[in-house]
Amino acid sequence: MLVNKYIIFFIRSEKGTFYALDLGDTNFRVLRVELGGQRSSLHPDVEQHPIPNLLMSGRSEDLFDFIASSLHQFIEKGNDSEQSPITKELGFTFSFPVNQTSVSSGILIKWTKGLAIKDMVGKEVAGSLQQALARKGLNMQVTVLVNDTVGTLALGHYHDADTVAAVIIGTGTNACYWERTDAIIKCQGRLTTSGGMVVNMEWGNFWSAHLPRTSYDIELDAESPNPNDQGFEKMISGMYLGDIVRRVILRMWEESDIFVSVSSKSSMPFALRMPSMAAMHADDSPELTEVARILKDDLDIPDVPLKARKLVVKVCDVVTCRAARLAAAGIVGILKKIGRDGSGGITGGRSRSDIKMRRTVVAVEGSLFTQYTMFREYLQGALHEILGEDVARHVILMDTEDGSGTGAALLAASY
Repeated sequence: MLVNKYIIFFIRSEKGTFYALDLGDTNFRVLRVELGGQRSSLHPDVEQHPIPNLLMSGRSEDLFDFIASSLHQFIEKGNDSEQSPITKELGFTFSFPVNQTSVSSGILIKWTKGLAIKDMVGKEVAGSLQQALARKGLNMQVTVLVNDTVGTLALGHYHDADTVAAVIIGTGTNACYWERTDAIIKCQGRLTTSGGMVVNMEWGNFWSAHLPRTSYDIELDAESPNPNDQGFEKMISGMYLGDIVRRVILRMWEESDIFVSVSSKSSMPFALRMPSMAAMHADDSPELTEVARILKDDLDIPDVPLKARKLVVKVCDVVTCRAARLAAAGIVGILKKIGRDGSGGITGGRSRSDIKMRRTVVAVEGSLFTQYTMFREYLQGALHEILGEDVARHVILMDTEDGSGTGAALLAASY
């Protein structure tokens, strides 16, 4: 993997108001979480802000000043005052590859998902935000730096103590899991009081010759802003699935007469987005009218015959099914590593019949899982197929809305 993060992980019951920032792609969220103690119900107040295009490739100071200003305005709308003499704890979810140096600090390795702020690479992430907070006069301390998977795991564990892993399947993808300290080779010599740590896998960058990579995947990778990077992510995440479908449609036009004509728009990378792909996949009208509309609006392909529309739906189905099955295989790999797949783990040495299955919860966040019904069904089906019914019935996929940011607030509270 590209980088592993090890974060001491614990949550205890707390009371009070806690804040979090969640920066994971070209949008960021600010959150306020009210905790009542004893695992109370959470109803976070959330605002989402798009990052202006100029800031996505400008100076890091400008980006963090913009984020701090948005947080300042968010606090002013609430009942809390940023001028309070008591320093507020702030959880920071930062979902980009980072070399984690402590629970509240880490160095940015590189940007992904559309951001390209060169002067930030190699700098301390939480420190840059802390400086911006000071410039805006906010009496807040960044006490926890996590990525979206760790935040989601925190929220999952808050709701269900059997949560052992978290997976993000949205614009991008990643996973993390709870591991015994003595099973982490890189952790040897580091002292912890919890007996375990969270391992951030950065699995979007996983690569293997066994992955079912097609010519469409190879072409997409070569023409992407980050060739030879994030290979697994490009096969299963929402940022790329629509473009795989677009490339297949273009190839069908080039090699057959099923499409009368296509325009230059259909040759534009990412002209077909995942929501449009999901809408075509879900179209069950007799004439597939939604498919016809999207092909015309998104790719400028008019007058598509019904036979071709049916093929497009089939392509969406195949691409979605492959993505879901690959994601399921990744989840099973985690469960196998920690002995929750019915085999006792990679080094367990016990037969399947000797293992008493434990209830196992995997917290999942991301638009593909929460909003794309067919993806979710294929993922669940693949888990049952790989694990077998006897084991799969003990594995629960928990939908964690706003998990990445809310979890960061919980971890700030535990600090």
